[in-house]
Formats: sequence, structure tokens, C-alpha cells
Amino acid sequence: MLRKIQQFVNLTNKEKKLFLEAYMMLGIMRAAILSVSFKRLTHSLEHQKSKGEMTPLTDDEMQTATLVGQTVTRAAAHTPWESACLVQSLTAQKMLQKRGIPGVFHLGVAKDKNVEEKMKAHAWSQCGDVILTGAKGYEEFTVISTFEWGKE
Repeated sequence: MLRKIQQFVNLTNKEKKLFLEAYMMLGIMRAAILSVSFKRLTHSLEHQKSKGEMTPLTDDEMQTATLVGQTVTRAAAHTPWESACLVQSLTAQKMLQKRGIPGVFHLGVAKDKNVEEKMKAHAWSQCGDVILTGAKGYEEFTVISTFEWGKE
């Protein structure tokens, strides 16, 4: 516990603010997933039928997007509630949209190799060619939906 507190104290002020924002947004998104329909959660996003061209980002935007992705992933590891891939993707989307950084998040499915009739689902967010959240194992999943957000 003390090590975690020391790690937080060692962060820059910008990183501390971003971590706290991510932590709170993860809680909000988790509650929203449990209480609101998915359609309503994604009503402000553009649903893509297939993977389209990614909007190019400036170096500053890409740096911020990468930092947001890392922070969301780090904060998710410390929540007392489940902050799985969909919660992380929606959190990253909200935080990036707030900063005017465009991106997408993908929903994918795969067959569970252990149980033949069972499907697994996964969500991951992406800006440019960089996967920000949900990068681990995303290659195993076939994209069934892509949701895009642009600059506000």
C-alpha cells in the first residue's frame, strides 16, 4: 500500500490530475454500463460498418493520447470495481474527446478455445496506429463494430 502511495506521489502534477480524472471516469463508465443501454452510451459516436481511415494526429495529440491510454490502464488496475476492456475503452474515448483528440474503439468477438459454443468479447481503443487500451490479445478478436469520435 505504501509503495502505491509513493508511486502516486512521484508522479508529476499533470500525471496526478490525469490519473484522478481517469479513476473517476472509470467509476462513472462502470456505473453507466450497469445502468444504461449500450446504444445510449454510444449515441454521440459515429458507428462504422468497417475499419475506415484513421484521422492523422499531430505529435502533441499522439503524445497526449498515448498518455491518456497509459493512465486509464494504470488507473483501471487500482479500482475496487471491475474495470474491464469496455469500461477502459469508453473512459479513454471520453477523456480524448474532451481534449479534442479523434479516435475509435472497436468491439470484437472470438470463439472461446476452451468451450466450443462459447464466445468471448473484447473492446480496445485506438488513435492513429496506436492501440491505447485493450492491446493485450486484441489480435485474437474479429471486429464486429467500430465507433469513431472526432474533434469537438
